[in-house]
Amino acid sequence: MATLQLDTTGLNCPLPILKTKKTLRDIAVGETLEVLATDPASDTDFRAFCHNSGHPLLEASVSDGVYRFVIQRAR
Repeated sequence: MATLQLDTTGLNCPLPILKTKKTLRDIAVGETLEVLATDPASDTDFRAFCHNSGHPLLEASVSDGVYRFVIQRAR
């Protein structure tokens, strides 16, 4: 289970990524953040964000139009 959950449903790019970036700064290294999003570009955006930022993407799934990502803060 993730340490914290961030609901960005209803928001479009770039807001889910910007809110995720800000929230990751507020949690400790090693903790996890679960992000929920409905933007169809979320899957591509979050994979790129994690790859470029170095934060591991631990889980990624979609169900009924809601994307779920679990990201671990790396630094």
